Amino acid sequence: MPFVRVQQSKAYFSRYQVKFRRRREGKTDYRQRRKMCTQDKNKYQTPKYRFVVRFTNRYVICQVAYALIDGDRILCQAHSAELERYGLSVGLKNYAAAYCTGLLCARRLLQKIGLDDVYEGNTEVDGEVVKTEYDGKTYFVDEVDDDKKPFRALLDIGLKPTTTGCRVFGALKGAADGGLDIPHNEKRFPGYDRDAKEYDAEMHKERIFGGHVGEYMEYLEEEDNQKYQEQFKIYIENDVEADGLEELYEEVHEKIREDPSAAEKKAFEPDKSYKRKAKLTLEQRKERVAAKKAAKKAELEADSDDE
Repeated sequence: MPFVRVQQSKAYFSRYQVKFRRRREGKTDYRQRRKMCTQDKNKYQTPKYRFVVRFTNRYVICQVAYALIDGDRILCQAHSAELERYGLSVGLKNYAAAYCTGLLCARRLLQKIGLDDVYEGNTEVDGEVVKTEYDGKTYFVDEVDDDKKPFRALLDIGLKPTTTGCRVFGALKGAADGGLDIPHNEKRFPGYDRDAKEYDAEMHKERIFGGHVGEYMEYLEEEDNQKYQEQFKIYIENDVEADGLEELYEEVHEKIREDPSAAEKKAFEPDKSYKRKAKLTLEQRKERVAAKKAAKKAELEADSDDE
């Protein structure tokens, strides 16, 4: 019998360390998280804020969070389901909706901490990266106030791949235009050509206002009307046309800036109209069984008489 080397010996198992639960579940990249959460010691436990962007099957979620020893704390959040208050009820997870959600989260946060009047953000959406040099540092806002510095947060994308044109960067652009100081550049925005090293801001602006959705709607309507009726059924029900998408998103941006505050929570009221059937007693159950037996016997007797 040939010699076989034992790869996993008793010493291996005695020293084996189980990975963190969220690593085992494939939910958290702890190497990335450690870099984003670790703060300089000379800043005396000042929170290091993260702009967290997550996508579900139907919605976009944006949060501003910071880490403590016993877990994260959420300072502010915005959900794309809230965009219905501002007139957007369809396409709640595309690039344009991600921009609107990021804008809503940024304006809500600045209103909460009293910086909404100091840092209004970029009111004219043009797709350009806004940055300012102040006191030897780079801030990603139009102007830096002498008394109050802008609110800085780092983009937290989780396990999402950072491909060029990804919707995560739509939420980033919305938050940056909303007045948050988030370090970024144009290399991952739609419209950037890696080979030519050129950035087309107009293409990015078109994405922000849903131009790519409108083009596809027009294409389907001409080429395959049946598929258009199926795929854009909710758009048709809400009278949303390809030509009116840009105006729709402009109105949504204006309404968000007017009132970014969260809606009041409604108290949960259960539906009391449903009544559960009362449980039958033993006698009632016996009577029901006897009635079923009698009915079956009568049916069999009727069949035998016919024969």
